[in-house]
Amino acid sequence: MIKRDAMLAALDAELQSGRFKDYCPNGLQVEGREQIRRVVSGVTACQALLDAALVEEADAVLVHHGYFWRGEEERIRGIKRQRLQTLLGNDLNLFAYHLPLDVHPQLGNNARLAEILDFSVAGGLEPDNPLSVGLHGALPEVMTAAELAGHLEDRLGREILHIGDPGDEIETVGWCTGAAQGYIERAQGLGLDAYISGEISEPTVHFARETGIHYFACGHHATERYGVQALGDWLAQRFGIEHIFIDIDNPV
Repeated sequence: MIKRDAMLAALDAELQSGRFKDYCPNGLQVEGREQIRRVVSGVTACQALLDAALVEEADAVLVHHGYFWRGEEERIRGIKRQRLQTLLGNDLNLFAYHLPLDVHPQLGNNARLAEILDFSVAGGLEPDNPLSVGLHGALPEVMTAAELAGHLEDRLGREILHIGDPGDEIETVGWCTGAAQGYIERAQGLGLDAYISGEISEPTVHFARETGIHYFACGHHATERYGVQALGDWLAQRFGIEHIFIDIDNPV
């Protein structure tokens, strides 16, 4: 068992959350009970995850996508009211880490995605930025684009969307989890063969076609399942508490 504030201090220190200018507050977003013995983690603090956490008798929920995003509706009504009522009414803590969890060199979404996909890491998509969100590196071996698409689908367990000639050979690749399709320009600027992210926008297709860089859209949720799992496991190993990851299916 660990006290809530001690867990917050450990997470903030490990993820260096104070270094980031983010789109939402990182850390403890909703305060619950003081003593924590069981943590449920998930990608997003949706109602289904909160309900599952109650079934598991969790003391805290740990997510990548929490609440209070810049520009969101400030009034407490609708689903926002229901979610907060679930947390507050059950004395349940909510911890959320966005960019700090994307960037962490071992536990982060991009580092964990590289491990899942057997990619070697050469550096950040922003070489001069120590907090570069995306990474670049190389495949374990040269593959055709079609083979890489199959590799991605096998490891991530979902159908992906590929823009490019399936017969082209690919060796170097950049990646950034989530909704980071705009970073394709950084990947192309580094001369990489392909770029991988979660989502795709209409302009992404034209950029890929006109510059020749391959693009693989693998799903926002599918690419960001791994960092929060690693962070929850880290907590469990360090403090001897229980951790349960719950994957609430999301096709996006």
